[in-house]
Amino acid sequence: MATDCRNCPFKTKATSMLSDCTLEQLSANHLELKLKKGDSIIKQGTYSTNVIFLRTGLAKIHLKGPYSEQIVKMVKAPTYLGLPTTFGSKINQYSVTAVSDAEVCYIDIDVFENILYGNQDFTREIIQEFCKNELESFRRCANRTQKLIRGNMADALLEFSDNIFKSDTFNLPLSQAELANLVDTSRESVSRVLTEFDKDGVIKVNGKEITIVNKKSLIMISQNG
Repeated sequence: MATDCRNCPFKTKATSMLSDCTLEQLSANHLELKLKKGDSIIKQGTYSTNVIFLRTGLAKIHLKGPYSEQIVKMVKAPTYLGLPTTFGSKINQYSVTAVSDAEVCYIDIDVFENILYGNQDFTREIIQEFCKNELESFRRCANRTQKLIRGNMADALLEFSDNIFKSDTFNLPLSQAELANLVDTSRESVSRVLTEFDKDGVIKVNGKEITIVNKKSLIMISQNG
């Protein structure tokens, strides 16, 4: 049985601006699924028929390039997924895969469009989020191409700490190979840099658990590239 959207504890800022009547529409026109780590949420090249809301969990956005698949970024709940693809081309231009257990809502696209047209505050928040994500994508692109591996690794660790887990101690949600893909380097380089950071007292590595011991140093590494 689908959750009543009026009582959903995972609302975004945009969704919280909708009236009870509109939230009832969402309740009647969405499907909830529980996913396991590794399950596909969106598959590149398929037809987009729904707007997807990530209620809980963490996911990676990745796409096939001319030679290999590239992880573009990590996203955490609660957030909408695939809106540029859904409204831009109707064919999914990238994939989204759960990297932890997750819950998603598949929302009827026609209902979602009607909500956009009839709710100015909701639409404004969605557009602002679009703009924020686009500017962040530009920044990430510049950093990944211009920084050295130590700077990019520092960026990734700070992203996990500050924006994803909100903690200086966390378990890496990606394998070293996936992390290497995210920061455009080799798995061996990731392993080497993590070991260097550990020896320098910047972080403490215990299996997949990372503790940032000296955040000021990690920020300096990030800034200096």
